[in-house]
Amino acid sequence: MEQHITPAPIRKSVTVRATPEHAFEIFTAGFDRWWPRAMNIGDSPLARAVIEPGVGGRWYGVGEDGSEHTWGDVLVWDRPRRLVLAWRINAAFVCDPAVGSEVDVSFVPLAPGRTRVDLEHRRLESLGPGADVVRGQMDGGWAGILAAFVAAAE
Repeated sequence: MEQHITPAPIRKSVTVRATPEHAFEIFTAGFDRWWPRAMNIGDSPLARAVIEPGVGGRWYGVGEDGSEHTWGDVLVWDRPRRLVLAWRINAAFVCDPAVGSEVDVSFVPLAPGRTRVDLEHRRLESLGPGADVVRGQMDGGWAGILAAFVAAAE
């Protein structure tokens, strides 16, 4: 009998020299300024990355050819404390509405002008077959993505 192993959530934390309000703003409205262009699921190179504000908004990429590729949707929009995004990209890196992993981002105030940003990408088993392999790729990916965010936020 095949045993199913649930991949552990990916957890990353970074500290930025910014208020929670500024960090949240850069993470969301400034998303296009820092999201790495290589992190794209479309065939066309990524021209723009978008997080639409509010619960029910989409997050997606726009290719240089104008094509849109949905990555997921906004589940929680609690400015400036928390953002939860549904990740609707499967293990083959194709948008799949049945996929329900989540990216939970918290903005925790520290000393004046500093914020800890905690990211948890959970429910990775919903990625389907190969989720454990993809988890390893995504773990390193999130580290680089958050480094780009820190540079933009500061």
